[in-house]
Amino acid sequence: MTILEKLCAGLALLLLSATILAEARLEVRVQPANKALKSNIEGHIGSLGKRDPESLQRFRRVAEAQARKAVQALGYYRARIASEVIAGEPHRLIIEVDPGEPVRLREVVLRVEGPASQLQAFRVPGDAQLRSGAVLNHGRYDAAKRQIQNQASRYGFFAGRFAQQQLRIDPDAGVADIALVYDSGPRYRLGAVRFSGDAPFDEELLRRMVPFEADSPYDSELIAELYQSMRASGYFETVRVDADPATAVQQAIPVEVQLQVRKPRSLGLGLGVSTDVGVRGRANWTRHYANRKGHSYGAELELSQPRQNVGLWYDVPRDPPLTDKLRYAGGYQYEELADTDSLSRLLTIGPEWHSRLDSGWQRVISLKWQREEYRLGDDSGLSTLLMPGISYAYLHSDNQLDPNRGYRLQFDLAGAKQGLLADADVIHGTVLLKGLTTLADKHRLLGRVQLGATESGGFKGVPPSLRFFAGGDQSVRGYDYQSLSPENAQGDKIGGRYLFAVSAEYQYGLTERWRLATFVDQGNSFNALELPSLKSAVGFGLRWVSPVGPLRLDLAHPLDDQGGVRLHFSMGPEL
Repeated sequence: MTILEKLCAGLALLLLSATILAEARLEVRVQPANKALKSNIEGHIGSLGKRDPESLQRFRRVAEAQARKAVQALGYYRARIASEVIAGEPHRLIIEVDPGEPVRLREVVLRVEGPASQLQAFRVPGDAQLRSGAVLNHGRYDAAKRQIQNQASRYGFFAGRFAQQQLRIDPDAGVADIALVYDSGPRYRLGAVRFSGDAPFDEELLRRMVPFEADSPYDSELIAELYQSMRASGYFETVRVDADPATAVQQAIPVEVQLQVRKPRSLGLGLGVSTDVGVRGRANWTRHYANRKGHSYGAELELSQPRQNVGLWYDVPRDPPLTDKLRYAGGYQYEELADTDSLSRLLTIGPEWHSRLDSGWQRVISLKWQREEYRLGDDSGLSTLLMPGISYAYLHSDNQLDPNRGYRLQFDLAGAKQGLLADADVIHGTVLLKGLTTLADKHRLLGRVQLGATESGGFKGVPPSLRFFAGGDQSVRGYDYQSLSPENAQGDKIGGRYLFAVSAEYQYGLTERWRLATFVDQGNSFNALELPSLKSAVGFGLRWVSPVGPLRLDLAHPLDDQGGVRLHFSMGPEL
């Protein structure tokens, strides 16, 4: 045989092998058309693999049996099923189905008996497809049983059983009867909580983190809350919670919590950049537990060209310790305001009571003493104020890093009375509202409203930290940072009594991580409420969702003043 003949023979053998080993195709034809039946038949039969016509003929009866199980699962017990094999490229197995009339439910009994029937949270399955007249569906029947069993496991009915679980089918009459009667038996309780491991804390502190009382009715969500409480405390590296019904004594389940404490100290470093403050460096050091009562303390540092600050804090957990704490805080901040001729040196110290309310709001009640030395253009001063204050904040978000929808609400109010360790009467308040929604996965709408007001008998004595400036990445884009402000006779930016800023933004998702944005901003700071002069700007930008949060690059053009396009760069979550 010549070389050419060998090559031709090899090629023919290769083509023959490819034909023999080609993937066979399944075709399911249901008349009248029924997508659910077709999909269920395909799922039961599965892939045909690499079969030749002879093996398909042998498999044909198996496929018909699988198809019959598939249609019966959806209530069609009188279906006519036929099949044929057609050789070709590829080979095909055709399943033809005439489902006929379905079996319908006649009598349906779904009932829970025992103590669970008195528990409002324990729900009897209410699927509309499990009612008299509905088409029989084995999957829905099985789902109803699982729903009852899952609820029994969650709420502690570990001795429960089905007194009746029957599905009676009469294919000739086309009817079926269901009887699911569950006898819950007694509800188990949560017994004593025991802690073990290397946690160097008072037992009393650990018990204050337990979200339930001893002898409470069992609920698996309470066990999950206990685990989350221990993790959220910040004290532990690992947490394990065991509540095994098999160890119950007289229906009381002991709860075992094994704890491994984290390293007592941590150091964090960060680097950021924005057009408002340029390159910004951050550092924090934390001592996570200082004694058996769970006290903690730490220090924070931020450095940028216009602003540098350092802060110290000491936290004392209250009751409950995960949501309430007393913080003693102090700090020093140096900031260049609006331009290099204005500056502020601010020292603050005082206690803060942090608490999370049952409604989800975060509340902070504070008493701060502040001393601020400042220069605003050719004006300078020294302000001393003792300011009690209160703030409320609420965040609803579907994702902390890159949410698709949610909103943030924040309200702050503080004041000082002349003569009570204060050299002026001052009332200072701010409001921040943010909202975000996403439509059809790609279209994002964002809105922001900022309001602020400071009232004082002599505004000249109000320090810069209580005055308002607008403009910049987080205010009115298109204008420089803190450039929107009332001016003195020399043209220096001196800050205003009031602030108003709004923003509306639309983003279109190009890919999972890249978005285009267009926006309009409006706002200003001012000293009088009568028809304030608001500045407006429009622009477009690009968003990249990085692993540490969205990065924003914007080009904005002011509409009310002469000037070109301004570049803005910032980073952080949208809410």
